[in-house]
Amino acid sequence: MNVHHLELFYYVARHGGIMEAVRNMPYGIQQPAISGQLLQLESYLGVKLFRRRPFELLPAGTDLYEFIRPFFGELGNMERRLRSTTREILRVAAPVVALRDHLPRVLQEVRKRFPHLQLTLRAGQQPQVEAWLERQELDFAITLLEGQGAKGLHHLPLLELPLVLLVPKTSRFRNASEIFEALSTESLEDPLISITAAELAPRRFREFLESRSLEWPSRVEVTDLELVEVYVQSGFGIGLSLAIPGSPPAKDLRALPISDIAPLSLGAVWQGAPTAVMSTLIETLRSHVETITGNRPPPPESPSIRSNH
Repeated sequence: MNVHHLELFYYVARHGGIMEAVRNMPYGIQQPAISGQLLQLESYLGVKLFRRRPFELLPAGTDLYEFIRPFFGELGNMERRLRSTTREILRVAAPVVALRDHLPRVLQEVRKRFPHLQLTLRAGQQPQVEAWLERQELDFAITLLEGQGAKGLHHLPLLELPLVLLVPKTSRFRNASEIFEALSTESLEDPLISITAAELAPRRFREFLESRSLEWPSRVEVTDLELVEVYVQSGFGIGLSLAIPGSPPAKDLRALPISDIAPLSLGAVWQGAPTAVMSTLIETLRSHVETITGNRPPPPESPSIRSNH
């Protein structure tokens, strides 16, 4: 059997369909390529492995998946073990603002202890980074925390981020209450600019609006808080953002706190027991947060695996 065909089948079976496999493959491959190669596998074996719509593994597919799952499922762990014997590697994901304004200083301190550290840095938001961690594509992430999070992931709160509305300094609005008053009287003409609706901040904001029987749908959705600022500056409307210590908004913008919404928690997330490099990064992050806020975050919990219960 072609080993590459088996790898493609593993991802299709694990994620429940070809389109889901495309989204979760560790490298780029298109749906027609996967479909074609799996048809070759089925033709070679002379048996159907799964039903396409709705997706369902057939008996032969179940047997094959159970046979190959231990190998492909453990490749990430084996990669980490092999890499750790030869060099220090850290794969980190964080929002763009953290990668730009804060992590360079933090990682410089980490490199003083680990001068041969090899870094891979990725920009990403909460749903993405937890999925990357679960697929073992990351070692460490800085992201918004929500509840207990995914099973097996450790969470360390670092700081609280209040929600704010961004307006130009020339705006007639001086506080968030004035905006909500205008919204309630239907005299607000400014569209809402926000990061994508699945993110935690816009979800909390929608819950707040619903509690007041207000409607303010997002007319401009972007993928990062950096772009919220850009489009507010360009006159597209009022932006929903977060007040991040050490990263003030642009000089021509004003941040209006939303005091009726509890701040969101930004924290560190990782899987399993932290390595020496990760432990150093965690302590350096705690020191950095203390420098910019005056409050030192608590130490991480025991490395025992957490659950949702």
